[in-house]
Amino acid sequence: MRIPAHSVCTAIRDDIVSGVFERGSRLTEELLARRYGVSRVPVREALRTLESEGFVVTRRHAGACVAEPTEQEAVDLLEVRMLLEPLGAARAAQRRTEAHLKVLRGLVRLGQERARRGEGEDLRPLGGWFHETLAQASGSPGLIALLTQLRHKIAWMYAVDQPARPADSWAEHGAIVDAVARGDAERARGLAAQHAERAAGAHRLRRAGGIPGHGTGAPGRVRTSQHSVNTASGRL
Repeated sequence: MRIPAHSVCTAIRDDIVSGVFERGSRLTEELLARRYGVSRVPVREALRTLESEGFVVTRRHAGACVAEPTEQEAVDLLEVRMLLEPLGAARAAQRRTEAHLKVLRGLVRLGQERARRGEGEDLRPLGGWFHETLAQASGSPGLIALLTQLRHKIAWMYAVDQPARPADSWAEHGAIVDAVARGDAERARGLAAQHAERAAGAHRLRRAGGIPGHGTGAPGRVRTSQHSVNTASGRL
């Protein structure tokens, strides 16, 4: 069975973002094919996609390597997200479905409950699902793709502190959903802009020696044992 290139792409991207492959390290087709239990053909296609996304670069005499973004590139990503997320919220106010609203309200309810109980570790994935669903509600495939790529790259470049007052953060989420439900695009845009600006202050650039660290270009340093691609979901 031929493994889809997009599944391999997702697997490699996840390993780059989580720091399994360090910045600057080589990504040989042979190593990747063996790690994910696939042929070299989908690996080659996946590397081309990841290069277009900025996770991989091709170097003379070295081949494909994990990119090493500069601090300015990382700062630019946060600024771009602060522009695009409010646009996504405004579009969601105009295009959301009842199904989107149901999911968004459910996430806000869960987030508020867990914030009250002090279950901080559970809030991070809930926040990610909230913003992903809000982007989906925009009904704009191009905008959804851009926001998804931004989330991946920001997770790669930044560590994020838990908010000092998580209940306040989830109250902001709730206010955005209320504006989206009313179809108030300008209020949704403004609230999302304020939320994104506050959230940006919790981001800390990852430094050399962190996860992911700065590599030295050695071929394929991998922290975990090899595994195959999950072909049903495209995740590891």
